[in-house]
Amino acid sequence: MRGFTFIGLAALYSGAVFGQSTETPAKFEIADVHVSPASTNPFPFVRGPFLRAGRYEIRMATMADRVRTAYGVDADKVLGGPTWLEMDRFDIVAKMPPAQPKPDELKTMLQALLADRFKLVVHNDTKALPAYSLTEGKHQGLKAASGSGETGCKFEIEGAGGRGGPPPPPPPGEGVRFVPTIVYTCRNMTMQAFADGMRGMIFGQQYLNGRPVVNNTDLKGAWDFTFKYSFRIGPAVAGAETITMFAAIDKQLGLKLEPSNLKMAVVVVDKVNQKPTENPPNIAESLPSSPIATEFEVADIKPADPEFKGMMMQNQPGGRLNMRGVNLRMLMQRAYDFDVFSDEMLVGAPKWIDTNRFDIVAKAPAATLVSTPAMNGQPARPAAADFDSVALMLRALLEDRFKLKAHFEDQPLTAYTLVAAKPKMKKADPTSRTTWKEGPPADGKDPRETNPALSRLITCQNMTMAQFAAKLQGMASGYIHSPVLDATGLEGGWDFTLNFSPVGIGMPGAGRGGEGAFAVGGPAQPGASATASDPTGGITLFDAMEKQLGLKLEKQKRPVKVLVIDHIEEKPTEN
Repeated sequence: MRGFTFIGLAALYSGAVFGQSTETPAKFEIADVHVSPASTNPFPFVRGPFLRAGRYEIRMATMADRVRTAYGVDADKVLGGPTWLEMDRFDIVAKMPPAQPKPDELKTMLQALLADRFKLVVHNDTKALPAYSLTEGKHQGLKAASGSGETGCKFEIEGAGGRGGPPPPPPPGEGVRFVPTIVYTCRNMTMQAFADGMRGMIFGQQYLNGRPVVNNTDLKGAWDFTFKYSFRIGPAVAGAETITMFAAIDKQLGLKLEPSNLKMAVVVVDKVNQKPTENPPNIAESLPSSPIATEFEVADIKPADPEFKGMMMQNQPGGRLNMRGVNLRMLMQRAYDFDVFSDEMLVGAPKWIDTNRFDIVAKAPAATLVSTPAMNGQPARPAAADFDSVALMLRALLEDRFKLKAHFEDQPLTAYTLVAAKPKMKKADPTSRTTWKEGPPADGKDPRETNPALSRLITCQNMTMAQFAAKLQGMASGYIHSPVLDATGLEGGWDFTLNFSPVGIGMPGAGRGGEGAFAVGGPAQPGASATASDPTGGITLFDAMEKQLGLKLEKQKRPVKVLVIDHIEEKPTEN
């Protein structure tokens, strides 16, 4: 939940623009291409592309990310390529030409850079791909927009600490009968923009299985509407009232989302080098590093408004950051980009780090501002503080105003090791691309349709056990808070699906309190294990891995990187 509008990343890359120009392609003057630095985030994501001080930057990007950006297509429309296309990450910082390029020229420039430095060769094609078709019903929930005000969709969370406050506690001996609800309010939205942005909505990827949405309505112009749907956790909570995204769009808006196979333009990767050619020898002089701002210009901190029950962090245009209801644990998570939601990973944290909440408004210096260029029919987004600079500035804010002193160190902790019991996975085609996604495999078989309590469905293709172990912390956040080691002894790549319940859905959790933490289905018993025979139908990650894959996660004591709080003060210094 990093943003508060979804008309962004998903829409940014929608719609293919192909064709060859007879003119000489535009090029960057010079480019620095290097391997992305190691991240403490177990689930790394691409930053950019964005513009800053005459530079074009895209960071933490796989080759698949770079191709989809250069050719203006969604990730699932980049086909072919070698096994590593979605694995290796690079940073690209390029110097812009003196004349500001047009939006389509930026794509041409990136295409030329990838062809030059990675020897990328692609071709355009069409292919029938799994998708959802947005069609028109009675559209009783749509109101013609006046054209004034902002354009886009914003969301709020009802309950579970969001709008309306948390639900009341359950009667003794009963589980919580509540599932949080996402409320989207959209203004001045065309149906095309709505379809393009749907995958970027909260739980949109899970509901849609990562498939694109194609606008097949005949509705013209812009519309205002509001709709709400439940977190995708299924009826695992006995007695809970839920509504799916599909039902909400149907009953509240009078539109329909129907699965379909639709022919779409795709980009096929024919050839690409894993390593780029060397940077020019004069790169440091021609493209010197930008100065890094590490502190906010000013920040106002006050106790949170007690009427606001949620937590919110907004990165607003012009460098303004607006944070409401945030506690110190959330701020440290953002500042260090490290999993501090587990007590064992954040050593020395006082209890009030979770209970004391603050409203913070801060102003970032101009040097941190980056803008997103107009692409594929979407307007440019105004300059805002970049993601990595915000982390540094929040760290400095905590150190200055709360007198935080903290450091990373290795401590002996109980961590997980992946071992083979009775492997049940399919040997992969060694030439297929290594990838994983939320959703069913190519055959479309979705076990969640018969047991919605198992709402996490992960499909892996040509993945080695070492790669699987390395990604488990990001795949199963809540269950696993530190890196997993591979001790299976299994060689080569494997194809498999893994289907389990999220932490806290009707079973003993493994959340911030560790195993035996409180679960939505009621208090968990320490050391208990949920199985498919549970009343809710839930199954933990650990049981799912053993039963479905023939793998086990065993606990072992070993050094693990943790964040240690040496000192922190409960009250911030005066504004």
